Amino acid sequence: MNNLRIISYNVNGIRSAMNKGFVEWLQTDPADIICLQETKATRENVNHALFAELGYHDYWFSAQKKGYSGVAFLTKIKPDELALGSGIEQSDFEGRVIRMQLGDLTLINAYFPSGTSGDERQSYKYQWLNEFQDYVQELRKTHPRLIICGDYNIAHKEIDIHDPKGNKKSSGFLPEERAWMDQFLEKGYIDTFRHFNQEPHHYSWWSQRFPSVRLQNKGWRIDYITATEDLRARLQGASIMPDVKHSDHCPVYLEIAL
Repeated sequence: MNNLRIISYNVNGIRSAMNKGFVEWLQTDPADIICLQETKATRENVNHALFAELGYHDYWFSAQKKGYSGVAFLTKIKPDELALGSGIEQSDFEGRVIRMQLGDLTLINAYFPSGTSGDERQSYKYQWLNEFQDYVQELRKTHPRLIICGDYNIAHKEIDIHDPKGNKKSSGFLPEERAWMDQFLEKGYIDTFRHFNQEPHHYSWWSQRFPSVRLQNKGWRIDYITATEDLRARLQGASIMPDVKHSDHCPVYLEIAL
């Protein structure tokens, strides 16, 4: 295998996604590694034998609170090393970060907090962003080649949201969140989708409150796969899969040379 295919996908409840054809989609072999966010389940709650039948090892890091948050890896390649959590107490309590090592690549799967439920969670979101950045910057000293997959819950630029003017006071598109994203990428990370595609109207999440929104493609791009600068020459392709519909998000994809 020369290239590694990675997908990041917020499934908004793995059991719900499985009821909507997620396993049938896996049968099409969409990627070698699938990074799931918002699983809302523990491994014991899910018929994980279905993943094994398709050649996937599955690794879970779930929230302490039932039916909330949680991340998991489905991977056809057994990791050299696996780490559950970031070592940051509240983040780990909420099941937000899982990491694996594959050769010289460190793959982080993260579910960034949403601030949409009020000021307290928005404050926690800023705290989490800063703590997470410290965590990855420290990790880079010993693991320099990072790929960070996940639901970042931030639309970075105006091109990444269908209605920038109407959403400038919405959590996920606030000036402070976008500024965090600016300085994060400036620390030597590549937004892999934008590396290949500068076109507008590419989104990865659509509000469920108005079903017509997805049909009209009035979305936000809040799911990313970022990679450290030293991986730039190895990037082979990136895309978004809006036609895959088991969630209010869709999968985002990266292919990278091993």
